[in-house]
Amino acid sequence: MCRNFLTFTVASLLTVAIVYMFWPPALWTLLLLIPLILIGFYDMLQGSHSLRRNYPLFGRGRWFMEWLRPFIRQYLIESDTDGSPISRMFRDVVYQRAKDELETVPFGTRVDTYHPGYEWMGHSISAINSTDVDSSLRVIVGGPDCQQPYSASIFNISAMSFGALSRNAILALNAGAKAGDFYHNTGEGGISRYHLEHGGDLVWQIGTGYFGCRDEDGLFCAKSFRERAALDAVKMIEIKLSQGAKPGHGGILPADKNTAEIAQIRGVPVATQVDSPPAHTAFSTPLELLGFVQQLRELSDGKPIGFKLSVGNKSEFIAICKAMKISDLLPDFITVDGGEGGTGAAPLEYTNSIGMPLREALAFVDDCLVGFGLRQHIRIIASGKILTGFHLVKNLALGADICNSARGMMLALGCVQSLTCNSNHCPTGVATQDPNLYRGLVVTDKSKRVTQFHNRTVHATAEIIASAGLCHTSELNRTHIYRRIDHATIMRYDQIYPRPASGSLLGDELPERYKKDIQEATPDSFKSWICE
Repeated sequence: MCRNFLTFTVASLLTVAIVYMFWPPALWTLLLLIPLILIGFYDMLQGSHSLRRNYPLFGRGRWFMEWLRPFIRQYLIESDTDGSPISRMFRDVVYQRAKDELETVPFGTRVDTYHPGYEWMGHSISAINSTDVDSSLRVIVGGPDCQQPYSASIFNISAMSFGALSRNAILALNAGAKAGDFYHNTGEGGISRYHLEHGGDLVWQIGTGYFGCRDEDGLFCAKSFRERAALDAVKMIEIKLSQGAKPGHGGILPADKNTAEIAQIRGVPVATQVDSPPAHTAFSTPLELLGFVQQLRELSDGKPIGFKLSVGNKSEFIAICKAMKISDLLPDFITVDGGEGGTGAAPLEYTNSIGMPLREALAFVDDCLVGFGLRQHIRIIASGKILTGFHLVKNLALGADICNSARGMMLALGCVQSLTCNSNHCPTGVATQDPNLYRGLVVTDKSKRVTQFHNRTVHATAEIIASAGLCHTSELNRTHIYRRIDHATIMRYDQIYPRPASGSLLGDELPERYKKDIQEATPDSFKSWICE
């Protein structure tokens, strides 16, 4: 340090002397130079950063370039197809549809159709006009015990809480849902007045923190639940078991997003980080989960009740299926969240390496419900990086009835993928509680964009299925989608994900790929497989 200190001191003094001797009119520049020299001395004396200590002042360039790097990459270097987590190609189509702009692509595809993993839909020589497709493309949700079935769009707003998103973002999403006649999932943060202001249909999500229906100890409160569930805007209720971006971890609300208003809605201390428990306290076994489903159904006067999960250990979901057969208690819907799902804040390991990807999870859940003879009573909702009509078609063909999108709707609101959701500094006002930032999100403008994105994506879906000669998405199946495995091999989804026969998982002769998981599963515990 002595050498660096001496070098920097001599250089600083020489700079000041040269300015004074050869260019006296420029003495005013010392107002700039002296603070920089002082910063340099501070860098040499501090002990936290070795780079700044060895290269005072100039070493700070590293931090400046790291700050600038994401913007240079996204706006100057990134190609249309390799951006992450969402490529420029898909961001552009969301923006174009949201703004009702030209969305056609010139000069052919930019995707390598010979690359392993490329997927496409098989069209039909007997294609029909998109005008002949069922114009509503809606699905009725409600099983045998449901008293208030709900007619849902095939494309809706996935779970995003007030807290993770700003008040203006919630207002715009809900107004867009109202205008487009599709639902808005509240996320686990509870129902705020912003969810209710425009009267859009809501799916109220109940997480492990029971926000909006908890007592002073953070446990489920039936009285509070009944009051909120009775709201006319609440069309369905979803029990959140886990989410794709951080399954088994619980939600995270950073302290700087936990304003007094949000704390009041959630029933938690203000300005503290809110970590939802990783598991529920209202139940602890598959049978108890279904008992909780039934309890919520009764408390809500028969509204559709379902649960959301990211698939982890297969035997645990099979245990739930066994519990359904034993108890004869069924959810009205199951939301499958893929491991590629997005979130405002999650540990890197959970984002990258925990949770089954959506395609495999969706096929597995559909297969289990078919194999246990339950599929006809339960709707499946898919969530996880769904942005275009083809994304909908893929997941609907694989086993879903309905699709949800979170990041697609955020992009429609104006999100620019700045990747600052967890910092409270979202530049577009979508994922922040800073009023100086969310004031930039104009509700009346962005709500129209949400509606247009939904409508044009559903229209694109209708055109795609019309190309296959189909009149409704319910006619899609795994034979319609193809995937390139390698340069010489192409397989259909029904070959990659063979569907079991109805009731085939109930007998003694089980398909080999399910045998061990079925043997491990018990309706009395989620953890029986651990004992092996």
